[in-house]
Amino acid sequence: MNFKKFDTIIKSALEEDLGNMGDVTSEAIFTHEQGTAALVCKDTGILAGIPLFFEVFLIIDETIQCINFFKDGDKLKPGDCVARVSGNVKNLLKAERTALNFLSYLSGIATEADRLMTAARETGKSVILDTRKTMPGYRELAKYAVKTGGAQNHRMGLFDMILIKDNHVDAAGGIRKSIEKVRQRWGGQFKVEVECRNLEEVEEALAVGVDIIMLDNMSCDMMKHAVKMCSGKTLLEASGNMDLNKIREVSAIGVDYISVGAITKSVKAFDFSLDMETKA
Repeated sequence: MNFKKFDTIIKSALEEDLGNMGDVTSEAIFTHEQGTAALVCKDTGILAGIPLFFEVFLIIDETIQCINFFKDGDKLKPGDCVARVSGNVKNLLKAERTALNFLSYLSGIATEADRLMTAARETGKSVILDTRKTMPGYRELAKYAVKTGGAQNHRMGLFDMILIKDNHVDAAGGIRKSIEKVRQRWGGQFKVEVECRNLEEVEEALAVGVDIIMLDNMSCDMMKHAVKMCSGKTLLEASGNMDLNKIREVSAIGVDYISVGAITKSVKAFDFSLDMETKA
């Protein structure tokens, strides 16, 4: 991925932090002093976003030297020195918090994706999918982190896939009518998924033919029936308040996908610190 495409987001984040006065603390203490800071891991999980981390520093000062010892997708443990940045101390400190915020957010997502994929594969072959429940403006970054952690992306937005949800069905007068209108408008241009709340809706979706059926907030018993009904006819996605234990149970049922909004919606930030190295 070309992380320079996110320079606008980075610059906005820096403006938020620096305001019109800049880093008034560092401006008072430092002038041209040079130094090196080490990025130290304080958590266990998957690294995601190290190129973006460096990009923050380079936007502040293109002469800053960046060296990484781990790459995105690598597993980290507490105490690992992930990277070093060297240059004007004042500029290192200006970039520090913004750079750490991006890295902590993305690595937290990647770590959660890895954790959920591991749980799903303990009992079955289900693949974990993300959703559109992302921080506005950060979706592409969040979905990059999901893939870095070993899970897969669902649709990027409303533009790249047909997903007929309950509100579409209720407002249009049923699944069949919704799908007929979609095909009249788009033909076979897009993959079609339909959200089903019960087995009757699953049966209706099967009858008209779709690429994926989403089993929305169904009990495990109901999902087992759906798997038998749909075997070999279409792909199945389970959705609805999926936690670690439920993912293990649902994966064992035999669905193809499990979508989890929490990967990007309520992820725990990964813990890093950026420590200035003292001179001997």
